[in-house]
Amino acid sequence: MRVFQTGLVSITFRKLPPEDLIGLVVRAGQRGVEWGGDVHVPHGDLTRAEEVGRWTRESGLEVAAYGSYYRVGEKTDNPEFEAVLESAQALGAPTIRVWAGKKGSAEATESDRKRIEDDTRRICAMAADHGIRVAYEYHGNTLTDDMKSARALLEALPLENLDTLWQPPNGQPLDHCLDSLRTVLPRVSNVHVFHWGRGWGDRFALEEGEERWKRYLEVLAETNTTRWALMEFVKNDDPEQYLADAATLQRWVAGKNS
Repeated sequence: MRVFQTGLVSITFRKLPPEDLIGLVVRAGQRGVEWGGDVHVPHGDLTRAEEVGRWTRESGLEVAAYGSYYRVGEKTDNPEFEAVLESAQALGAPTIRVWAGKKGSAEATESDRKRIEDDTRRICAMAADHGIRVAYEYHGNTLTDDMKSARALLEALPLENLDTLWQPPNGQPLDHCLDSLRTVLPRVSNVHVFHWGRGWGDRFALEEGEERWKRYLEVLAETNTTRWALMEFVKNDDPEQYLADAATLQRWVAGKNS
């Protein structure tokens, strides 16, 4: 059974047109792309979504997910979920990434949490009608910025088609990152792969994170569930660095796949 498939989150290279990005992923020997809803496949542009989905499959790759910028429970500066869902369908995406609001767990009120829970039920029901899953971004300034908050949110929503993504919390020690992964593990869908220090500009070659990532992959493999391990935001935004990091990731997952 294949435990991990590898690919790229398209927002890693926002300046590349989809055709060039697809060629880069093929060159890297990876299998799929999470297409972003901001630049490459804008929400509601169904012609573009159909095109990019077709180009992806014709190249031998898969659409791993649709990375939307839908903020669950928010009324302003937010795309309509109907447009997001239609784009995911046109793209052929099995999963839609969404964000658990726009407040961190420490400042979110009970009213905020209820609004996000209610909207999550709504959008998951809509997505389920089309056989599509929904997954929260595991990210700062949302209700998934803390492992306990993320777990509470998921436990309040035992929906068949709702998962969460996972990525290492920036700047945290290994034990904290492992705890955060184990806390949400039964509901983890795909994983965003990068090796950073404290934040956005503090990026390193993936091979420098070998100790950490081998531990993360071991924990993920315990569930024997097939997931996408998707590269994101490489050092210096350099395509050559991506190719090197992709080769590193391929070596690591080869030992986990059977």
